[in-house]
Amino acid sequence: MKRRTAIKALGLTIPSLWLSKSIAKSSFRTLHTNAPIAKVDFKPDWKSLEQYQVPNWFRDAKFGIWAHWGPQCQPERGDWYARGMYEEGSDQYNYHVEKYGHPSKFGFKDVINEWKAEKWDPEMLLDLYKRAGAQYFVALANHHDNMDLYESSHQPWNSTKIGPKKDLVAGWARAAKKRGLRFGVSVHAAHAWTWYETAQRADKKGSLQGIPYDGKVTKADGTGKWWDGLDPQELYAQNHPLSKNAKDSGAIHSQWGWDVSSGVNVPSKAYCENFHDRTIELIDNYDPDLVYFDDTVLPLWPIDDAGLRIAAHYYNVNQQKNKGKLEAVINGKILNEQQRKCMVWDIERGQSDQIEKEPWQTCTCIGAWHYDRRIYENKSYKSAKTVIHMLADVVSKNGNLLLSVPLRGDGSIDSEALKTVEGIASWMEVNGESIIGTRPWKIFGEGPAMDGVAPLSGPGFNEGKNKPLTAEDIRFTTKAGIIYAIVMGWPETGSVLIKSLAKEKHEVKKVSLLGMNDRLTFKQTAVGLEVTLPNVTDREQAAYALKIG
Repeated sequence: MKRRTAIKALGLTIPSLWLSKSIAKSSFRTLHTNAPIAKVDFKPDWKSLEQYQVPNWFRDAKFGIWAHWGPQCQPERGDWYARGMYEEGSDQYNYHVEKYGHPSKFGFKDVINEWKAEKWDPEMLLDLYKRAGAQYFVALANHHDNMDLYESSHQPWNSTKIGPKKDLVAGWARAAKKRGLRFGVSVHAAHAWTWYETAQRADKKGSLQGIPYDGKVTKADGTGKWWDGLDPQELYAQNHPLSKNAKDSGAIHSQWGWDVSSGVNVPSKAYCENFHDRTIELIDNYDPDLVYFDDTVLPLWPIDDAGLRIAAHYYNVNQQKNKGKLEAVINGKILNEQQRKCMVWDIERGQSDQIEKEPWQTCTCIGAWHYDRRIYENKSYKSAKTVIHMLADVVSKNGNLLLSVPLRGDGSIDSEALKTVEGIASWMEVNGESIIGTRPWKIFGEGPAMDGVAPLSGPGFNEGKNKPLTAEDIRFTTKAGIIYAIVMGWPETGSVLIKSLAKEKHEVKKVSLLGMNDRLTFKQTAVGLEVTLPNVTDREQAAYALKIG
C-alpha cells in the first residue's frame, strides 16, 4: 500500500496489469516506482499539458519509418478494408465475397484468423530502415479494426492469441532499440465504435438480402466455431444504435471529432475506459518514445477525458524513467494553438506552407496505408525522388517526415517498395547531413513551387496538389553555422543561383557539394549566390545538397 500511495502522490494511475503475474514475465514490462520525482507533475488538462517541451531527439530525428501493418493487410486490398468489406457493392465488398464469402458468414473476425504473418522479419526490416536514414521507427499497435497487436490483458482479440499468435509490438521494439532507433507506436482503436457500424448492415439486394452481416454476433454464437469462447463484441463494439446518417458511408468523416451535434453515437463509459486501460498498458509495458494517435486532438476528446488522462500519465511516467527529463512525444491531428504546445501536430498526407514555430510531423505512405497488391502490380508507389523532395520540404519548415512502407499480409516487403526504400538509402548515405540534426534557416526555400500552395483539408490531405519541385526549387536547412541549400534536381545550366544569399544578406566564404570534397567556384553579388557545379556523371539524383559556410 505504501507503493500505491507514493505513486498516487505523483498524480499517476496504477493499471491493474502491474499486479498481474503474467505481466512480470515480459522483458518490456517495468514498474517505475523507484524513479526520481519528475520536474513537472502533468495533470489531465490542457493548461497543465502546456508545460510540455518537444524533446531534442525528435527535433534532430527528422525522418522516421512506420510499419502501418496489421490484419487489414491480409486481404491485400487497401486501406479501411474491415469497414469497406461491409459496404455492399464497393470494391472491397465484391473482392471479399469472391475471396472469402459473404460478410454474414465470413466477417472481419475471420480475416484475422487467416492472418499468420509467417514471413515477418523485424530484424531484416529494421536493418533496411536504419540504412535508409530513419532515426525512429513506429509500429502499428492497433487500428480502427480494434485488434491489439501486443499482449493485451484488456483486449482478448490480440495478436498473441489470434492470427499470428505473436507479440508483434514486442518484436518491433526489440529490433528498433537494438539498432539505436527511437521506438514509437500508433494507436487508432478509439474509433472502432463508429467505424465498424457498416458491419451492422445487410445486403439490400440479391439472394442474401436482409440477412445481417456479422457485426452484432455474440459470444454465444461462437459455440463450436473457431472463435468459441471469444466475444466478437469486444472486437466490433456494435451493441449500440447507429450514428445519424450511418447509412451514408461518408458521414463518418464529419463525425470523426466526436462532435455530438454531428449525430455521432457517443461511446459508453465502459468502452472509453477499456480504450484508456489498453493504451496505458501499451505505454507502461513497451516503453515507447512516441505515441501517434490517429485522432482529432486526442482519443475520444471532447466527449471523454480518456485521452487527456493517457497524455498526462505518459508524460509523467516517461520523465520519471528519464530522471526528470521528458523524452516522450505524442502526435495528434487538427490542433489549435494551445494544443500544439501540448503535443506534436501531425499532418496526414500533407505539408505546412511555412516554417512552424513548434516542431511538427507529416505522415504519409508510399502506397496505401494498408497493403494493396494492385499498387505493387501497377508499379505506382511513390518514388524515392518524391519522398526525398517531400522530406527536404518538410524539414526546411521545422517538420519531421514519418513514412509508412507497406508490408504484405505475411509481413514481407515487395520488390517495388524495397526499390523505393533503397533509393532513399542511397541518397541519405550522401546527403543525410543536410537533413538529420538540422534546424530551419531564416526562410524555408525559394523557387516557383512556392506559388499557389494548396491549403490543408481537415487533418492534411494537400499532398500532390502543389507544383512539383524541380531544379529551380531550393530548400534550406542549417546546422552548426552551416547552411544547406538542397537543390531539387540538376540545373541544365550547370550552375545554381541562390537569390536568398545575395551579398548584402549573408557573407559566403566557401561552398561544397555533399559527396564531393572539392570546394566549388562561386560568385556572390547583389543578385544572389551563383555556384558553378562540378562536372558529375550522375545527374539523375533526386536532389543535390550544397554545403555553404
